[in-house]
Amino acid sequence: MFYAKFILTTFLFLLTTSSLLATEQLNITKTLSSKILSEQRTVTILLPDSYYINEQKVFPVLYRLDGKENIPLESAVLNKLHRSGAAPEMIIVAIENTDRARDLAPTVNYDPRGPVGVGGGGDKFLDFIEKELIPEVNRTFRTHDFKVFSGASIGGLLVLHAMQSRPHLFQGHIAYSPAVWWGAHSTLKNVKSFVAKRQTFDNYLYINIGSEAAPMRDIYDELHSFLANNKPHKFKLTADTFDDVPHAMTSAAGVFNAYHNLFLSLIMPSSALTDGVSSIKQYYKQVSFQRAEPTLPEEWVLRGLGYELVDAKDFVGAIEIFKYNIEQNPTMASAYNGLAYAYEQNNQYAQSLEQVNIALEIADKDDDGYEAYLNRKRRLTAAIAKSAGSL
Repeated sequence: MFYAKFILTTFLFLLTTSSLLATEQLNITKTLSSKILSEQRTVTILLPDSYYINEQKVFPVLYRLDGKENIPLESAVLNKLHRSGAAPEMIIVAIENTDRARDLAPTVNYDPRGPVGVGGGGDKFLDFIEKELIPEVNRTFRTHDFKVFSGASIGGLLVLHAMQSRPHLFQGHIAYSPAVWWGAHSTLKNVKSFVAKRQTFDNYLYINIGSEAAPMRDIYDELHSFLANNKPHKFKLTADTFDDVPHAMTSAAGVFNAYHNLFLSLIMPSSALTDGVSSIKQYYKQVSFQRAEPTLPEEWVLRGLGYELVDAKDFVGAIEIFKYNIEQNPTMASAYNGLAYAYEQNNQYAQSLEQVNIALEIADKDDDGYEAYLNRKRRLTAAIAKSAGSL
């Protein structure tokens, strides 16, 4: 009994120690000597759970302002989304503050509602992020080109400023309750000017607002309305209003929607089917980029898109998609049966019979769809015989 307890205690100790070591390996604090800022800057980096499991895999990166206190909530939401297939795993880089107003405000503020005479270091801080921090993270960790920039309040203001002043830098921008009143509304004006001049902007922006009163609310509403009504091609905007949520809680209120809407679904919606197979390929090319790994639609997803076109009587488009489905899934009987369905609905019985015969050759008799394939074959054979008899 003593030895059994000793072994169990030792096992639990080793398990706990291993878990702690793994956690330490995933949670890293780095200090950079910034030449641009002329000071030491600290970042906290949280690596994905699978980082050391697959040493070939690369990961998108989230750069989060206002430090490591934001990591628990954002990592919890991202992990939950990842487990449900709605988001990839991400590296989180949390940037600690030294002089928050100086670094995060793009311009000096003279509005008496905020600290007067402070700010203006936003571009210098973005230089640090672009020219020192991001290259260091890329050198040290297995990163992918898909990067997201996130901040709240004055941090959200810097996110908006980065979007219009350095549109190449981040592919996703998240601004919780951005302080758009700051600096005589200069960032608001610059964002509106930037958006108005862009015909295409392949990027994502999430913004929200809490229970802030006028004039803060009025200025935010002006931004939201302009963006919603002047969206460039490919620009995706998501916005939330939380009338009973205080300013300091808008990050917590919006974090799920911010990331849930950022990443394209693995199940392509029919609304994205604007140009047949070409739009499917383009959609999953973008999914692959966001998730940092090749991603193709599952067979049942393609079949579902084809069924929707059949229901809309777009047989040409449906047949194109079903044929593409067969190209991608040549060993799956359901793919051939999908094409058979489209042909049958378009009264192309001989072509339908050819496809359902292939499905029957591939399918096992215990497959769920086997009886349906047989029934289709009987129905088609009878339709063809009836058509021949009437000639």
